[in-house]
Amino acid sequence: MIAGRYSLTREIGRGGMGAVWLGRDELLGRDVALKRLGGSPGAGNPDFERAEREAKLAARLNHPHVVAVFDLVDDGDEQWLVMEHVDGLNLSALVKRDGPLTVDQAAFVIRQAAEALAEAHAAGIVHRDVKPSNILVTPTGQVKLTDFGIARAEADASLTQTGLVTGSPAYLAPEVATGRTATDASDVWALGATLFHALEGRPPYDTDDNVLGTMYKIVNEDPPRPTNAGWLAPLMLATMAKDPGDRWSMQHVQQFLSRGPSHPTTPVAAVARPAETTSVLAPAPAAAPAPSAVPPVRERRRRPSVLVPVLAVACVAVLAIIIVALVLDNRQEPDPVATDPTTSASESTSSPSADPSASASADAARAAAMTAFVADYLNTVVADPAAAWDRLTPEFQKASGGFGQYKKFWEPFDEAIIGDIGADPKTGIVSYSVRYNTPDGDGFDDDSVQLQLQDDGDSFLIAGEA
Repeated sequence: MIAGRYSLTREIGRGGMGAVWLGRDELLGRDVALKRLGGSPGAGNPDFERAEREAKLAARLNHPHVVAVFDLVDDGDEQWLVMEHVDGLNLSALVKRDGPLTVDQAAFVIRQAAEALAEAHAAGIVHRDVKPSNILVTPTGQVKLTDFGIARAEADASLTQTGLVTGSPAYLAPEVATGRTATDASDVWALGATLFHALEGRPPYDTDDNVLGTMYKIVNEDPPRPTNAGWLAPLMLATMAKDPGDRWSMQHVQQFLSRGPSHPTTPVAAVARPAETTSVLAPAPAAAPAPSAVPPVRERRRRPSVLVPVLAVACVAVLAIIIVALVLDNRQEPDPVATDPTTSASESTSSPSADPSASASADAARAAAMTAFVADYLNTVVADPAAAWDRLTPEFQKASGGFGQYKKFWEPFDEAIIGDIGADPKTGIVSYSVRYNTPDGDGFDDDSVQLQLQDDGDSFLIAGEA
């Protein structure tokens, strides 16, 4: 009996920190996993400090795709970390037993891990050791991310010494391989390397013979690409990009996987089989609804906002422009070019006598679309910062300090009320005044902001503050 409460059943695993046992919480009557730590007890024991860090960081997340940590106890000369017992295999063992996953199966597994990591990043936590053996898959296909033992919170100064490399070599991001501190972007690389393993059945880099040689390849050579990536090929490019600034955010990774190739990814699950047979990841029945991949938006108390009127004004402005253009067109004399069947359409549109009002109408419509975009962005960011984050260009995301800092700025506010707003369609700059309100009704002085927009198909992205 451990600490007078936990009984041990059998050893179910062994890792760098010690043995892991299946046990029973006799007080609450539930199965648990107990990780026995090596070394002697007491302060200064690296294993105990690492386990204590894992317990504290995992407790902060409380996410369905993160292995829950219940307790950290002393028992004589030993320490034990008490965790949620996950009945399943880690991704590395699953691929070793069953072979590479299909594209959709890999997407379903990696999406769940991305959800957990996006939540960790939003809380200011970098995992630092994302790899297949730390991703557990249950017989029903649920994924659990484990081992936050070398994770680092933003406020934690430990494990950040220059030149200290942490993590598993085959999945290290290039910047970490050179001794730089791991960041959110490093986790993105490691998840991409894990996806490579799932698709190819092997790690992206072989570390069996020469670890230093492997790290040289990671830093100096182009990343390997899987041969069977299918619709996940863009994700591989956006995760295993050598420059951290070129990688997607974890939130973007999650959303890409949630959308699937042209529709939401069909869920897959690990089919339970007898122990002597091989189980595989197989599509779930068609009637089973896909679990939501996007975390629910936190409800906020709202007061009447002027954002809706702003959008309405923009729409009315566009409608008025169209009506005026139609009236002017009806009042014009018949165009002899249009009535002459021998005149081509290209000659007609290139005529120097074309109505200049068309250009003015296009500018006005573009200005209205720009103001409507910014108004909708401010309405979104106070309710769902993650959704608003993807409306920033990658360069502006990087300049903003990452999603964690971005979320911290917006989290106190439940309203961003626009005052005056205007847009320059030629420069792409939207200028406006805004007042931020908090749920308790307190407000801040009006702020004057200029945002530089960048075209993105039929919409825009925010490229920075002008």
